[in-house]
Amino acid sequence: MSEVITIGEPIVTFCSKEPDVSMADALEWHKILGGAELNVAIGVKRLGHSVEYISRVGEDPFGEYTKKTIASHQVGTRYVSSDPDYWTGHQLKELVTKGDPKTFNYRKNSAACHLSKEVIEKVDLSDVKIAHMSGIFPGISDTAEETFRALFKRLNENNILTTFDPNLRPLWKSHDYMVKTINELAGYADIVLPGIEEGKILMGSDDPEAIADFYLKGERTNTVIVKIGAEGAFVKTSNGDKYTVKGFHVDHIVDTVGAGDGFALGVITALLEGKSLRSAVMRGNAVGALQIQTPGDNDGYPTPDELKAFYTQEGVAED
Repeated sequence: MSEVITIGEPIVTFCSKEPDVSMADALEWHKILGGAELNVAIGVKRLGHSVEYISRVGEDPFGEYTKKTIASHQVGTRYVSSDPDYWTGHQLKELVTKGDPKTFNYRKNSAACHLSKEVIEKVDLSDVKIAHMSGIFPGISDTAEETFRALFKRLNENNILTTFDPNLRPLWKSHDYMVKTINELAGYADIVLPGIEEGKILMGSDDPEAIADFYLKGERTNTVIVKIGAEGAFVKTSNGDKYTVKGFHVDHIVDTVGAGDGFALGVITALLEGKSLRSAVMRGNAVGALQIQTPGDNDGYPTPDELKAFYTQEGVAED
């Protein structure tokens, strides 16, 4: 079994090759594979750690492409099943020269929406040290939410360290249900990773410490790391420690997609390696900074040598 486990929906993404052209008018596209939790898994493996991914795809060309691509990244596919009745989720994505790109999803009633909780009973958690959970997967269907909760329950019963990224997406049955459910699920995680914009939506404030205090009320949560954009991240723990870890300056942002996932995998891998929490947050900032300088969803995530070179360039060192 692997050191890290996560669950999510892989998304076959058709990216426009025409900058600042709407999806309706774009004619040239190229195909990549994305999905927030899969991005984390790919980055964790790239930094030298074993990882298993739980999901479901269709028995279609997109599903075949997805399985091959996941395997090519050496991410575990033991729990990636195929469904003959439903398609693989996919999306269109604009190419922009500034700001966040627009996307259009084809995910309703996808194969991942029908991933049932029975698969969770078969998952081997014996060697898992950290599980990464995201607020995207439980929002795609009632079945997915039930499966997500079943996995969270098993992780907590086995005292496995869990991270939770709210990762808000317009996939939920209603805004109010999203807010209520995300905040409940966050309380099951040891480490919660919200952004300041998510804080405004989920608890009504963009003040980092107020956000941290809100999530530290969770029944299991002992650490909250609030992403504050270019400034870095604010950390507060249940024992009262609090500090800000400065971000890294980036001269030219190409695409912000994958930055939050990069932050999560930076924190996860550093903790696996026994680094301090402060050092783990610094690595999260570093991986996020590297990712936003590339056009894909996960192609900026570094190898250990590339991360070391980045730190040398920036004049910093991990604890």
